[in-house]
Amino acid sequence: MRVLVLGGTGFVGRAVTELLDEPTLFNRGTDDTLFPGAERRRGDRETGDYASLATGAWDAVVDTTAYFPWQVRQTMDALGDRVGRYLFVSSHAVFAGAGPELRPAITDATPPLTNDTYGPSKVACEQEVVARFGDRATIVRPVKVAGPHDNQNGLTDWVRAALRGGRFELPGDPAQPVQLVDSRDLARLVLTLLTEDRGGAFTAAGPTTDLAGLMAICAAAAGTQVEVVPVSADTHFPLVKPRELWVTQNREPAEGQTVTPLETTVRDVLAWLAGSTTGSSKSHGS
Repeated sequence: MRVLVLGGTGFVGRAVTELLDEPTLFNRGTDDTLFPGAERRRGDRETGDYASLATGAWDAVVDTTAYFPWQVRQTMDALGDRVGRYLFVSSHAVFAGAGPELRPAITDATPPLTNDTYGPSKVACEQEVVARFGDRATIVRPVKVAGPHDNQNGLTDWVRAALRGGRFELPGDPAQPVQLVDSRDLARLVLTLLTEDRGGAFTAAGPTTDLAGLMAICAAAAGTQVEVVPVSADTHFPLVKPRELWVTQNREPAEGQTVTPLETTVRDVLAWLAGSTTGSSKSHGS
């Protein structure tokens, strides 16, 4: 299967590319050390540079980097009818609550995205894909993704805090539920959906714990002692959510999706950090 990956060397895209036999990577080419055998197409979605996609055909495209509907439209225009299936990696932020209902789409959001515009803009992206590809559209909605090579604000910050040990001031309730999905489980789900040529929308989800339990897992992996001390919520720390969103932290994974134990994900993030000098950068909010 020939698959075009939009991105392919970052966090989620990297996990997907690692599973593919014949990947073509479309990105700005800032990291050529990964996947030296992969075909490369240079371009930049931020500036609308899709010239390198004027030729070629693929069984499927995996879109891990679109946040705005205009990015999806431009990509589909560039590819024309030379791709069989369009798989869009969306976000659980599209849901209006704990159920399956979606938030109203926002078609004209501008950067930087916020908690108010991120999910609705992803909804608009999904609508673009489905309108153009119909039953050849596949939507994957992951909960917060975690795993090695994650430079977003999320589990990586918790592992770093556990490594420091001692007093951990948590601007939230230790009893808050939190749900993560391992990037490798997400990638395996993507590959399964492509291999089986399945259309529709699917949720990628992993284990649920609470914030106190998450820190206990991180501290055990790091070999440290951490005292969780709730403090004023005037500040923010990754994965802390307002109480009205607690009900969104227990989604069911798609049928057949693998679910990696949270302890394994944490240990693998810890091992990656031990050999990484990459700092943390902000995510939009998934």
